[in-house]
Amino acid sequence: MQRFNAHFYRFFVKMCIFIAKRSKKEAKKKRMKAMLSQPMNGKSDDEIKATRERAIAALEAKGYEVINTLFTDEWYSPEKMKERGVVQIPLCFLAKSLENMSLCHAAYFCKGWENARGCVIEHMAAEKYGLEIIYEE
Repeated sequence: MQRFNAHFYRFFVKMCIFIAKRSKKEAKKKRMKAMLSQPMNGKSDDEIKATRERAIAALEAKGYEVINTLFTDEWYSPEKMKERGVVQIPLCFLAKSLENMSLCHAAYFCKGWENARGCVIEHMAAEKYGLEIIYEE
């Protein structure tokens, strides 16, 4: 009986070590996720792109995976939205952005966010739902 217990104990210890190592590997794979909240009204495509690139670099440097909140595929083209009956196009973008916020641990607010109504709403949601809030420096 003692021999069985010794074998079982060694097996149990090996399994615990295996599970602990696997858990650490899985934790590393599951990076924290963040979204960008960026004012776009009155900005050129180049300005938007440059701001996004800086924000993405800042978040990735902190270890975050960035969740897309710039919806440029055909589904979000003005023509397709009108075909679907979307009346308030900015509100449609905000709704999708808030949906993507549900995937995130943090929200990064680019300079000027406090003057953009969509960004202000995203900020309120981030505060109320406990996301980490990061501001562009």
